[in-house]
Parts: sequence; C-alpha cells; structure tokens
Amino acid sequence: MLNELSGNDLFCNYYKEWISVYKENAVRQVTLNKYHLAHAWIERLAPDMKLSELDRISYQRILNGYAKEHERQTTMDFHHLLKGAVLDAVDDGLVPRDPTRKAIVKGKPPRPKKNRYLNQFELHRLLAGLDLGSEISWEWFILLVAKTGLRFSEALAITPADFDFTRQTLSVNKTWDYKNGGGFVPTKNRSSVRKVQIDWQLIVQFSVLVKDLPEERPIFVRGNEKVYNSTANNTLARLCKKSGVPVITIHGLRHTHASLLLFAGVSIASVAKRLGHASMNTTEKTYLHIIQELENKDVDLVMRSLTSLV
Repeated sequence: MLNELSGNDLFCNYYKEWISVYKENAVRQVTLNKYHLAHAWIERLAPDMKLSELDRISYQRILNGYAKEHERQTTMDFHHLLKGAVLDAVDDGLVPRDPTRKAIVKGKPPRPKKNRYLNQFELHRLLAGLDLGSEISWEWFILLVAKTGLRFSEALAITPADFDFTRQTLSVNKTWDYKNGGGFVPTKNRSSVRKVQIDWQLIVQFSVLVKDLPEERPIFVRGNEKVYNSTANNTLARLCKKSGVPVITIHGLRHTHASLLLFAGVSIASVAKRLGHASMNTTEKTYLHIIQELENKDVDLVMRSLTSLV
C-alpha cells in the first residue's frame, strides 16, 4: 500500500500503486487505460529510479524521453497523467520537492493534419450517395451522425426508446463501451447528457426503421457482436471516395456538423450544448479557425456598413 512505501521505493512501483488506490473505479475505463499506459512508459524510461531520486532534472529527462517519440500535445497529456501522482508523493514526504515545477514540454513536430471536416457542398454529395435501404446499416449510422453531431460511442448506444418522434428530439444519455466488449456506460461528462433536436425528414426515416426493433436495444449493434470504430471509418472512407469528396473519419462528421452550424450563424453556446461539450471553451478551442474566419467576415461587413453611411 502507499502508506508503506518510502523514498527508497521505485517511482514506477509507486505510480502503479497510486493508480490502484486513486484511479481504479474512479475514472472511466478508457481513462484508466491511459494511466496504465503512462506506467508502462515510466517502466521503460526510468525503471530503476527511486522516489528520493526524483528531482526536476530526472523528471525532465523522463518527459524528454517520451517526447522523442510523441508530439508535444501527447507529451503534455503524459505530463498531466504523471503530475498528480508526483505531487501526492511530495505531500507524503516521499519526494523532497516538486520536480514538475517549470517542466518544459517538448515533442516531435506535428504530422500534417488530415481533412477534419467537409464543406456544405461536399457533405451534400456524400449524403446523396448513401444507399439507404430498409434495414439498419452503417450508411444510416453515417446519416445520423452527420445530422446530429453525436460522438461515435453515443450514436452506437442509441435505442428506439431514445427517439421522441412527437417532439422531434433524440435523447443522448449513455454511450456504448465498444472498446471493452460492449454494454451501456455513462456519457463522457454530465454536459453530454442532452436532447438533440432533429429534422422532420430524419424523424420520418427512423420512425419506420426502428418500429419493429426492441425498445431498449442499441439499433446499430447486432446481438453480441463486437463493434469496431475502424469498420465505420473504412465504410465512410469508401463512400467519400465514391462521392469524390475528401476522406474524413466518423469523428470528422461531428466536426462537419459543428462547422456548418457555425458558418450558418448558430451561436457558440448553442453549438456547444448540441455537441455535449462541458464548456464553451472546448468549442472555441476546437473550432477556433472557423470562428476567426467568421470574425474576418464580420469585419468586412462592418466596414461595408460604415462606408455606406457617407
């Protein structure tokens, strides 16, 4: 246990025990996996380092070693995964002083970014090329995400009971744990629990599709079969190529949805709520380039308006 450790114990062993005490059953499995991955990197980068030897230089060397193979943002995430445990070790007197203070986060140059979203014309071409049959398919999944902006796991968890065909809304109140064999799990955060307004055409289409399906079963998961994100992305890539538009991912459809709303003049607050973001800051950070482009258009509009006053 943590209270039995001393400064002579290995940092990697302390971190493993810290994860067990503070993070197991306290965070989502996907987050817990990140902590375990960080532990594996500590074992690789500093297998023999004792807690008493953990100072600013040794901690910086760990970050630098990780940064050699990762981009700066990924290294920053790694730093945050370690920092909580290190500060607890400082508080417990196992590490003399805070080694994370003034840590420099480095990293490899970011890879060229792939297309993250489609414009309105490209999305129209993609959706027009969908083969929407009378049974649930990945193409129906693509249509739903494109028109709602749902996350992949949120869309997988949708059941017939989540549709309110009278009020034209779709309730998002759970996700599908596709990474760990399936099953319903809570949403990413409390803000992710929401009702998404959907258009009448989608309402009519899905009212027919789901009328004979079990009310509480996810409509896009067949029986006990495992679902893979790559399967959906491969289907979308094929359809993008067929339609002659840039290849994007399922998450790119979510970006497309948000981008089109912003370009249409929908407020950041409304977009954030529709996407289930915990804060408008997340929306602003993710779509900063679009917001800046809209601000430039606003400046042009203001100048034209002022010029017309003369």
